[in-house]
Amino acid sequence: MIIYKQFTFDAAHYLPNVSESHKCRKIHGHTYHLTLFFEGEIALDKGWIIDFSEIKNIVNPVLDLIDHQFLNEVEGLENPTCELMAVWLWDKIKPQITQLKRVELKETPTSGAIYEGISI
Repeated sequence: MIIYKQFTFDAAHYLPNVSESHKCRKIHGHTYHLTLFFEGEIALDKGWIIDFSEIKNIVNPVLDLIDHQFLNEVEGLENPTCELMAVWLWDKIKPQITQLKRVELKETPTSGAIYEGISI
């Protein structure tokens, strides 16, 4: 079975590796929408894969590192593209919740990244 938990956070950034004329070269912000997917067997004694409260208690401190922050100043996010942020989130959460299967991060309602793999 696969379950999911959704979160939102706000942050500002710029993309340092694009041309000077690219609009994302300037500081701007997003309200990010994060969906985390978890896969596992249902524990018959509890009736769930993992407690949603446990997920929240682990993920919220990670999001506190980036919520309302300037992402370019966050260690490991010097080039905070949506793709690299999804990997960064995976790297922070997967060691604590082994059932993590997928990170889906949207920086706009129509643009985002999905990561399901080994850290780069």
